[in-house]
Amino acid sequence: MNAIARIEHVNITTSDGPRMAGLLEKLCGWHRRWEGPALNGGHSIHFGSDRTYVALYTPKGGIAGHFAKGEPLNHIGLEVDDIDAAERVVVEAGLEPFNHGDYEPGRRFYFFDWDGIEWEVISYA
Repeated sequence: MNAIARIEHVNITTSDGPRMAGLLEKLCGWHRRWEGPALNGGHSIHFGSDRTYVALYTPKGGIAGHFAKGEPLNHIGLEVDDIDAAERVVVEAGLEPFNHGDYEPGRRFYFFDWDGIEWEVISYA
């Protein structure tokens, strides 16, 4: 059997879920799918499209923790239609784009969010 799968969600820990949701809304045009109480008195926001999302988990007290099982994560990739507009959103959020590339199959840059998670933004347009 050859099953076809897609990534349904990614769950990350963030020190400020609403701030991260605001960035993803401006960067990706996503919306809040669900929000509510989470593990150990924390809070989660499911932010994305109708089919996929990023679960933004904020621990009680708002301090981002690190789960040992997540340490090998290299980056999260986001595909956008307009890479120049996406870079402006990142800069306006006070974050610093780096490692720009323009090679097959598309243009890209990277940035670290406020909690040290690396994101790749790529456009195939």
